[in-house]
Amino acid sequence: MPDGATVAVPNDPYGVAVAATRAIVRRGAKRLHLVCVPTSGIQADVLIGAGCVATIETSAVALGEHGTAPRFAHAVRDGSLRVMDATCPAIHAGLLAGVKGVPFMPLRGVIGSDLVAHRADWKVIENPFAAGDPILLVPAIRPDIALFHAPRADRHGNVFIGRSRDLLRMAQAARESFVTVEEIVDGSLLQDRDRAAGVIPAVYVSRIATAPRGAAPLALPGHYDPDAAALARYAQAAKTAEGFRAWLEAWLAVEAAAA
Repeated sequence: MPDGATVAVPNDPYGVAVAATRAIVRRGAKRLHLVCVPTSGIQADVLIGAGCVATIETSAVALGEHGTAPRFAHAVRDGSLRVMDATCPAIHAGLLAGVKGVPFMPLRGVIGSDLVAHRADWKVIENPFAAGDPILLVPAIRPDIALFHAPRADRHGNVFIGRSRDLLRMAQAARESFVTVEEIVDGSLLQDRDRAAGVIPAVYVSRIATAPRGAAPLALPGHYDPDAAALARYAQAAKTAEGFRAWLEAWLAVEAAAA
């Protein structure tokens, strides 16, 4: 993952590539433009705290029941992070435009809000088919990389995501998709008629790596639940820069020892 890349990541319940995030931090990635689809939590907070992110495009960053994302909040306050504030529908509309290969997607529901004034790349025009009807145009989002975790892939490069349609849209919109999986199986996932609708075809997948429990401490639906205690420990530690650095060093050291 090159420095300066635009990287799309999913929200917490749907296959966050935490193991890959650890590798990104260890490499020392810089100046990433993080696109959250449509929100993020500990993944974005860790990347921001580690100094990997220059810009974030999102509708929210939070730790759910564990409260505010501390390093995100700190970076917003001290001005070290550029925030492109959005809404969930706007993120999805931009990705859909990226999927379709069109420059923008029209959207309603945001006109009149403060968001429009703060997003110079969003344009309000008059509906060409109805006078006096303003419509918002959201530019296409074409990430360099879609990064996510999934239950399994096959040896042909197809990836099973189940009901997580956000992951399919991310992969279709992005130039490349980097995917970690719980396991790689023999045969073709696309040959299973009952599950083929939940498979991303290999044409949209660039790289696959096995990473058992690669979304932990977050959940992977149908496989394991979130580790609430681990998330609570992070939320407490990350309240200060010193606490975050201590947590990060320990987090990186655990993987290094296991390797």
